[in-house]
Amino acid sequence: MRKKNRTSAKLVELYETLDTERQNSLFDFAEYLTSLGDLVTKEIGQPEAIPRPEQETVVGAIKRLKVTYPMIGSMTVFSDASSLMTEHMVSGRDAVEVIDDMEKLFAKAYQDLLQENT
Repeated sequence: MRKKNRTSAKLVELYETLDTERQNSLFDFAEYLTSLGDLVTKEIGQPEAIPRPEQETVVGAIKRLKVTYPMIGSMTVFSDASSLMTEHMVSGRDAVEVIDDMEKLFAKAYQDLLQENT
């Protein structure tokens, strides 16, 4: 029998189609399976060393940081990055300050990822 599309994204998609009771059951089963041990350790790579250009836009910084930290899922930093972008675009906050905060945001997300996997 051929395995169908069995990715984490597909599992999330299936989870979201379930009612609350079945979502809880699926979550309980996943917790049970992890309690059995022999878990797969996810290998976290090092960030890519991409130097920051002297003249960089906020959008350019986001693109650079996504390449620098490919191990960080976009949704992990999406909300905070969007807020920083809004501060720059709407409130006129200085691009250099926003980019500094973006770099801190991605670096923290990377450190959190390392902590989760140790």
